[in-house]
Amino acid sequence: MAAAELTVEETPDGPVLRCAGRLLTRSLDAVEQSFAEARLKGGTVRLDLSGMEAMDTGGAWLIADLIRRLEAEGTKVQMEGASQPHAALLETVMESLPEAPPEEARTEGFRGWVERIGESMAASGKDSLSILSFLGETLAKLGGSLIRPWRVRWPALVSQMQIVGFSAVPIVALMGFLIGIVLAFQGATQLRQFGAEVFVVDLIAISILRELGVLLTAIIVAGRSGSAFTASLGAMKVQEEIDAMRTLSLDPIEVLVLPRVLALVIMLPILGFIANISGLIGGALMSWIDLGVSPGMFTTRLQDVDIWHLAIGMIKAPFFAVLIGIVACWQAFQVGGSSESVGRRTTASVVQSIFAVIVIDALFSIFFAKMGV
Repeated sequence: MAAAELTVEETPDGPVLRCAGRLLTRSLDAVEQSFAEARLKGGTVRLDLSGMEAMDTGGAWLIADLIRRLEAEGTKVQMEGASQPHAALLETVMESLPEAPPEEARTEGFRGWVERIGESMAASGKDSLSILSFLGETLAKLGGSLIRPWRVRWPALVSQMQIVGFSAVPIVALMGFLIGIVLAFQGATQLRQFGAEVFVVDLIAISILRELGVLLTAIIVAGRSGSAFTASLGAMKVQEEIDAMRTLSLDPIEVLVLPRVLALVIMLPILGFIANISGLIGGALMSWIDLGVSPGMFTTRLQDVDIWHLAIGMIKAPFFAVLIGIVACWQAFQVGGSSESVGRRTTASVVQSIFAVIVIDALFSIFFAKMGV
C-alpha cells in the first residue's frame, strides 16, 4: 500500500500536479505540509489523480481545499484521471465546502476614519455593558455568600489569599521601603532650601499613608495577581473547563471568581498597610542619614499627622481590590479559543486594571477634597 504523495511536474503542456497513493484521513499528516506548500503562479494546471489507489472523505477534503486555494490565487485547475467513485466523492465534498466570507472593502479617507471611530465606540459600549453585567452578577453572588457563608469555598479562598497576599509581601514591602527613601531624599533636597527639613516627616507620612502606599500596592497587585487570574482562568476557558463546570451545574462565578475577588478584598488592605509601614521606615532611615532627623523626632512629628490620612488610604483599598478582581476575571471570560487570545486578554487586563485604579484614586481624591477631609 503506497503512501500518498503530491508532486509538481513541468511538461510541454504546462505544470501537472500528480497525487498518487492512498490518501486516507489517518495518514493526512504525512502529506498535509506538501499540499499547503503547493504554489503555482497563475495560468492553468492539471491535477492528475490517475495514481490514486484509495481516498476517503478526509483526503477528498484536502484535495478540494487545494483546488479552492489555487483558484483563489488565480490558477485554473483541470482535474483528470480520477476514477468515478473518487470523482463523485470529490464533487460531493466540494459542494459541501463552506463559502469563504467576502472581504469587506475598507473605506479610506475621512469617512473611513469616522467609521472606525464608530466601530470602536460601539465595541467599547458593548464591553462596558458586559463588564457591568459581570460586576452585578459577582456582587449578587457575594451578597448571597454573606447570607449563606457555608456556600463559600473556604479552601479556595485561603489558597488565593496565600497566592495574592502572603506571597506578595516581600515585593510590596521592598517597594514601600524604596518609595519612602526616595520621598525623603527628594523632599530633603527641596525643604533644605527653606530650612524646613523637619517637615519632611509630614511630607512622607501624608504622601504614603494617603496616596502612594495603597495606590502603588494596587498597581503591583494588578500586574502580579490580576494577570495571573486572567491567564489561569483564560487557559481554563480555552480548554473548555468552564463549559464543563456549567455542564455539571457548577456556577463559574461562585467557584472561580468569588474566591479570587474575596481574597483581594481581604489581602489588599493588609498589603497596603505593610507598604505604609515599610515606606515610613524607609523615610525615617533616609531622614536620619541625610537630615539628621532622629527616629525619636520622626516618631514625634508622625504623631501629629491626622489619622484620617491613614483611614482614607485604607478606605480606598477594598474598592481597588474589587476593581482589579472584576476586570481580571471578566477579561478571562472573554478569551477565545486560542492561546494567543489568552495573551491579548492578559495584557488588556493589566492595562485596564491599572488605568481604572488610577481613575478611581483620582475620583476619591476629588471627593475627599470636596468633603474637606
